[in-house]
Amino acid sequence: MKKHLKNSAKRVGLPPGTLLHVGELRAAQVSVRQLEYGELDCREQWLDLSELKSCYNPMAKDRVNWLHIAGLHGVSAVEEIGACFNLHPLVLEDILNTGQRPKLDDYGDYIFLVVKVIYRPAAGEATTEQISIVLGENFVLSFQETDYDLFAPVRERIKSGKGRIRRLGADYLAYSLLDTIVDNYFVILEEMGERLELWEDRLIIDPDRDILAEVYSLKTEMLFLRKAIWPLREVVNALERGESRLFRDTTLLYLRDVYDHIIQVIDTVETYRDMVAGMLDIYLSSVSHKLNEVMKVLTIISTIFIPLTFLAGVYGMNFKNMPELEWRWGYALFWAVIIIAGLAMVRYFRIKKWM
Repeated sequence: MKKHLKNSAKRVGLPPGTLLHVGELRAAQVSVRQLEYGELDCREQWLDLSELKSCYNPMAKDRVNWLHIAGLHGVSAVEEIGACFNLHPLVLEDILNTGQRPKLDDYGDYIFLVVKVIYRPAAGEATTEQISIVLGENFVLSFQETDYDLFAPVRERIKSGKGRIRRLGADYLAYSLLDTIVDNYFVILEEMGERLELWEDRLIIDPDRDILAEVYSLKTEMLFLRKAIWPLREVVNALERGESRLFRDTTLLYLRDVYDHIIQVIDTVETYRDMVAGMLDIYLSSVSHKLNEVMKVLTIISTIFIPLTFLAGVYGMNFKNMPELEWRWGYALFWAVIIIAGLAMVRYFRIKKWM
């Protein structure tokens, strides 16, 4: 967060459209992968900056060109792609600024989408990042902060020719990318649900500080999900209304399904947020109950020893004329009184169910 704010400060006073990467360096190098396909064939290759100008043929209406750019710190690569596809400078600026809110901008010839994604790589921590998607008539551009292959399932469907993705246009590819992002939310929510069930049981049995830290970590992830999914609902709803000519009616049907999934994710997130709030209450109640039990035991012990301490204090005084001190069985009688008084108080506490 501090790095992000520091980079954001560099933008102060710069003219609109100035290309400056805002965010952390999250990829070792910038990579550009091209997947060009038609109904009968597809071709995949990795591109250098010098090959970007020749990678796109706007006259090939029957083919879809998908460029996936991993690593946003390469300003020159983003600028080169913007020049090749005639993208507005403000679009390029928003792509490089990783602190954007999920949104939709329609520029007529193309649509610009910003979405947020959270995923957990194998044996790794949860990762959040921004993904930008540009949809044109026969091309799709996707910009990702890291080199994690989030869209591998979509790429495999294109290569294998399974389903209808090759027969449909670039709008269906953009839908597939959105659908992959939304479906990934369900994976994260499933993990959250399992963690919630585990921690809820542990909170009741043995609450400790480690569980509290995990609950706050989960609360942070849910906050990110909520901030990412609520604006995305507005984005998909705007696309679903069919206001852009780039989305055909056949694809709008699938967007409605994505919208339904987003609503489902929102409902689940709100439910989990209530559960997390309840878990915090359970933790505080458990800690308070545990403290009360300790105080209860200490109070009972103190109460039992108050009269015993009084008797010991009385007979510990150094007065000369204390007749009990001269009795033969005075010491034994003293202990008898002490024991009987203690047992009587314990019995009384048990009758009152205080212990």
